[in-house]
Amino acid sequence: MAASGNLSSFRLPPLPTIRELIKLFRLQAAKQLSQNFLLDLRLTDKIVRKAGNLTNAYVYEVGPGPGGITRSILNANVADLLVVEKDTRFIPGLQMLSDAAPGKLRIVHGDVLTFKIEKAFPESLKRHWEDDPPNIHIIGNLPFNVSTPLIIKWLENVSCRDGPFTYGRTQMTLTFQKEVAERLTATKGSKQRSRLSIMAQYLCSVEHIFTIPGQAFVPKPEVDVGVVHFTPLIRPKIEQPFKLVEKVVQNAFQFRRKYCHHGLGMLFPAAQRLESTGRLLQLADVDPTLRPTQLSVLHFKNLCDIYRKMCDEDPQLFAYNFREELKQSRSRNQTKDSDRESCGL
Repeated sequence: MAASGNLSSFRLPPLPTIRELIKLFRLQAAKQLSQNFLLDLRLTDKIVRKAGNLTNAYVYEVGPGPGGITRSILNANVADLLVVEKDTRFIPGLQMLSDAAPGKLRIVHGDVLTFKIEKAFPESLKRHWEDDPPNIHIIGNLPFNVSTPLIIKWLENVSCRDGPFTYGRTQMTLTFQKEVAERLTATKGSKQRSRLSIMAQYLCSVEHIFTIPGQAFVPKPEVDVGVVHFTPLIRPKIEQPFKLVEKVVQNAFQFRRKYCHHGLGMLFPAAQRLESTGRLLQLADVDPTLRPTQLSVLHFKNLCDIYRKMCDEDPQLFAYNFREELKQSRSRNQTKDSDRESCGL
């Protein structure tokens, strides 16, 4: 592991370009893994600059691929760079970078969705949650197929202050499909307002810092790419368990074109749905004729707080799943129909 402290300015020696590395190791983006390579080092440098001052910093890069952003991070004079790459085809090229930057680059062949980072960096880097963010950064050009599940996983880690956030309010700078980036940062009333908007914004300060045109990637994706910066908030805007907030928000947005009471009603069993939904909305002071996209984070705070009280009153309520009730109802109806047929009715 690289030693901390004052480091002399570092620049990588001359190396084959990313395009040359791709040819050298016969690398092709795997369509089934949603891989797209960013070859323009001016853009990778810009992503790294937007992450903040990385001098002497410790960086966790996810999905480095052929190593474009990796080079820019190393050239930012970091103390230590840990990369986690699932695809073995990229390991030789990353090893070349490691050889060119002795003691600075650690390579892990693994899956970012399961990799445990809690002990990857020195204990001395840990900060109290109320302090400034630690000198640790997460940076990544994420494959589209893992970007949403990964950010949801990390948002839950923010809520629980574990995983990468064991060290404190670790900042993240990540790429997403432009549409996903717009959802993450969408304001109340926006067409892009979604479950992701609420889940990200109640826990973090979220900024869509710039957009990269699709033609900058190889192969060119059908969409542009947004770069999003996250800084966990000292105090979340909703102080309830992550799974409870997620359940309320998911239900609210499942009928996004209808009034919010339709989706929120699915939090309750059919027999008590009308009464319980009315009580929830009244106590939370939420107009039942608002669309889900018109609900603010404060609306959701009130909804989550009241729903928590209702769950405390009825311990079985949180486990209720309307889809399971619907499935059981259909199964009973099918059984009745079958019985009628067997009786010749």
